[in-house]
Amino acid sequence: MTLVRWNPWQELNTIQRQINRLFDEETLPSAFLERGYRVPAAELKETEDAIHLKVELPGIEAKDLDLQVTENAVYLSGERKSEAKSEEKGVIKSEFHYGKFQRVIPLPTRIQNTNVKADYKDGILNLTLPKAEEEKNKVVKVNLASSG
Repeated sequence: MTLVRWNPWQELNTIQRQINRLFDEETLPSAFLERGYRVPAAELKETEDAIHLKVELPGIEAKDLDLQVTENAVYLSGERKSEAKSEEKGVIKSEFHYGKFQRVIPLPTRIQNTNVKADYKDGILNLTLPKAEEEKNKVVKVNLASSG
C-alpha cells in the first residue's frame, strides 16, 4: 500500500477549476442569462419634495417602453429588439441581450402619480415623482419638557 500525502491546496485548485467551468459561458444555461441580465439598472434619489428615478435603458426606443406609475411603485416593461445582421463568413459573438424585460421599483414614500414628469434621452429614463402633500409635511415637531 502506497502512502499519499494530502495536499489541501490541490483540492482548492480542483474546486476553483470546477467553479470556473460552471460559469463558462458555453455551459451556462440560457435561462440563467435571461433571468440575470434583463433587469435594467436604476438609481433612486429622494429630496424634500420629490423622488428622482433614473433607469438605464440603452438601445431601447421610447415606443418600445411601457411605463406605469402608482402612488407606491413604478412599473417598467419593454423590449430591446435585435438588429437583423447577416454575415457570410466568420462568427459573430455578441454579449448584448435582446428580448423583453420588466421591473417593478417600489417607492419609499407615496407620490402624486398624476404629476409625474418623464424625460428619455440617450438611453436614460429620468422620472421626477412629486411626493404626496401629506408625505411632504411628515416632519413632526417634538416638544421636550425639561426635567429639573
